[in-house]
Amino acid sequence: FTFVSPLVKYLLFFFNMLFWVISMVMVAVGVYARLMKHAEAALACLAVDPAILLIVVGVLMFLLTFCGCIGSLRENICLLQTFSLCLTIVFLLQLAAGVLGFVFSDKARGKVSEIINNAIVHYRDDLDLQNLIDFGQKKFSCCGGISYRDWSQNMYFNCSEDTPSRERCSVPYSCCLPTPNQAVINTMCGQGMQALDYLEASNVIYTNGCIDKLVNWIHSNLFLLGGVALGLAIPQLVGILLSQILVNQIKDQIKLQLYNQQHRADPW
Repeated sequence: FTFVSPLVKYLLFFFNMLFWVISMVMVAVGVYARLMKHAEAALACLAVDPAILLIVVGVLMFLLTFCGCIGSLRENICLLQTFSLCLTIVFLLQLAAGVLGFVFSDKARGKVSEIINNAIVHYRDDLDLQNLIDFGQKKFSCCGGISYRDWSQNMYFNCSEDTPSRERCSVPYSCCLPTPNQAVINTMCGQGMQALDYLEASNVIYTNGCIDKLVNWIHSNLFLLGGVALGLAIPQLVGILLSQILVNQIKDQIKLQLYNQQHRADPW
């Protein structure tokens, strides 16, 4: 007889195995993306490098799910408790971040503005970052942080007469209004747009900044964001619940074994 349920044990094992494989894929993709970059570009913008973020998250996820896999398979209370505790901390940190972001929405907006401005400065330094900004500006039909003139913060798009770049006083092509049936993308469509006023520029490019567009999108998609947050929270709660159930079953099994050892010589 055993208190340890094979269903709970192997369900927790395969649950962790799935995320263990996902974590290895994340690390592999992050390392590949990192190695494919030029050394200068890789060192230029570490703080906003998606490859580094992918590697860090993948390694942490790998270690966490490793504890869950081995702990469930070997019925190791120490590893299971470590897995459960770390998963609980991650869940509480996510919950705290969501609450703080809602309560201090003004400060969160300021932080987002700072991140976007920093990304504009390093636009040409990192290819991943460049593609991410272009995707965001196309997706939200926006240009820059507050307005299209924020691109003057970038050394290549700066409007100063001392700027030797051919893109002086321009904006990226992702700021341009879409052209119907365009076979070839005109990457120079934003040439000289910062020198124009809002009315003239609005005929060619998006003049509104991405910060307001992003805030409005968040407000109009709260249910979607809530569903995503719930989708992330449910696997964590399931993992915590299964690990605690298995720990309690293992403890009961240990008590049974100790009881049998103590009463092995009893006449009955």
